[in-house]
Amino acid sequence: MHVIATAGHVDHGKSALVRALTGSDPDRLEEEHRRGLSIQLGYAWTKLAGTDVAFVDVPGHERFISTMLAGIGPVPAILFVVAADDPWMPQAAEHLAALDALGVRHAVVAVTRSDLADPGPATARVSEEVRRTSLHGASIVSVSSTTGAGLEDLRTQLVELVGSLPVPDAGADVRLWVDRRFTISGAGTVVTGTLPAGTIARGDVLSSGTGAVRVRGVQSLGESMDSVSGVARVALNLTGDLEELGPGTTLTTPDAYLFTDVLDARVSGEVSKLPTLPMLHVGALAMVARCRPLAGDLVRLSLERPLPLRVGDRALLRDPGSRQVWGVHVLDPLPPALRRRGAAVDRAKALAALTGEPDLVSELERREVVDVDTLRRIGVPVPPPAAAQSSACPSPAGAATTAPASRLSAVSAGRWLVSADRAERAARQMVAEVERHGRARPLDPGLPLTVLAERTGLTSPELVAALVREPLRLVDGRVLARSGDVLPAELEAALAALARELTASPFAAPTADRLRELGLDQKRVAAAAKAGRLLRVAPAIVLLPGADLLAVQELAELSAPFTASEARSRLGTSRRVVLPLLEHLDRVGLTRRLPDDRRLIVES
Repeated sequence: MHVIATAGHVDHGKSALVRALTGSDPDRLEEEHRRGLSIQLGYAWTKLAGTDVAFVDVPGHERFISTMLAGIGPVPAILFVVAADDPWMPQAAEHLAALDALGVRHAVVAVTRSDLADPGPATARVSEEVRRTSLHGASIVSVSSTTGAGLEDLRTQLVELVGSLPVPDAGADVRLWVDRRFTISGAGTVVTGTLPAGTIARGDVLSSGTGAVRVRGVQSLGESMDSVSGVARVALNLTGDLEELGPGTTLTTPDAYLFTDVLDARVSGEVSKLPTLPMLHVGALAMVARCRPLAGDLVRLSLERPLPLRVGDRALLRDPGSRQVWGVHVLDPLPPALRRRGAAVDRAKALAALTGEPDLVSELERREVVDVDTLRRIGVPVPPPAAAQSSACPSPAGAATTAPASRLSAVSAGRWLVSADRAERAARQMVAEVERHGRARPLDPGLPLTVLAERTGLTSPELVAALVREPLRLVDGRVLARSGDVLPAELEAALAALARELTASPFAAPTADRLRELGLDQKRVAAAAKAGRLLRVAPAIVLLPGADLLAVQELAELSAPFTASEARSRLGTSRRVVLPLLEHLDRVGLTRRLPDDRRLIVES
């Protein structure tokens, strides 16, 4: 299906033209027929060259400009209507300005009532007006809804128009701006809207921003369907959290969009004339927004309530008094707070080079640390793991990158990404923090990942672990400096003496008396164990690092399963040592204890 919205001045024949094209009346209200003008959005559809085409007929009266903008907001194509027997009119100019501000490029112009007046002057005027806008190059067709003259030519142009439209992604996240809500006896609540992309199916659960709704039924073009893909006019029979659901609200794929009430954007038009409190028109919604200039054509908008907006979204700002409109191109739906003097100017500098096209590199450069879920929700594509691994940006879903940050454009860990520059600064800061801590507390070496995450502002311990590199090392959740820089000289001397003894007999753990002779009290033993210089298998049993792996190699030579006594003999040690050592091997998964107290080596 394709969807086309009408636009143009009141009483220029938009609804009559839709009736002539479709055979259906888009005006649904008795008052619309009585007054001879469209008040609410109307809909009708037909087949053009075998293709379903739905028309959204919008009101042209100035009092219903918000309704008109709701109709054209989600629609990619326009049928712009002017009358041959009228001069260029205010609402035609306002509608055209709105279309230009939204960047609409796909359009056909119909000069109606060509049976009542020479269409030449109207054609020349609208051609000149359109030429200066995003609709330049649009075909112009003279028609009469009464006599049918020109209708076939118009149908041909409309077929060419819909054939030139980009193909929407049926697998995209759903974002449906609701433009009508009503109740049908026996069915319940029904909402309608234009689905620009994605697919909605019976049974789907959608988010309304304040709750969840379930789709009980789907209709399009008057027929019930199992599912509908955009672009399409849809009617949804809903159940669930419906209290706040109405025109202007949205239905989205759950957890797919970031709902934001502050955004940074680039505006088109005379920025100096922007009011502080313009009306924001986006999708089928109109609300007051607070506008704060940043610099040049960049502004910050604060909204009355959160909306599901993404990088690259288009919207309008409108001054109801002067009727002037400004186009809005969303650059950042998740901007930082502006808390200090000069922050607005600095923010404008950061945004100046942005085009509004979602770009992972620029997002990382500005945000420095971000989780991939947030990037996806604001519309920034994140490469899949395979693609990321072969590109300059490693996969955020893969293992943490531990190569030097200077060789990377980004470092990833779990769901987090950090830019290379930020990673480099954090890595240097980590070294300074660990060394400072070592000097202040030499018997408490290293810092936990959580502490370093807080001190470096990296948000996640996973990212800290990803950035550990020389001269740092990660041991049991603590980040340590290289061994020679950590422990006091007297402790190093005691450890050297102990190492000489254990090298000769790796499983002859010293007694408590021998540890005291060496000057290794409980505090110093704990410090050495934290630094990875000792393996403490029990409070009073210490061995050299790696003794557990060496023990497994020796025990593998025994017939399986083996007893503690057999292990003691093989390792050349005592029961005082072998029992806690075997329990340690059980805890770390190197051996498995059987119900009869014998053990098996766990194959790696």
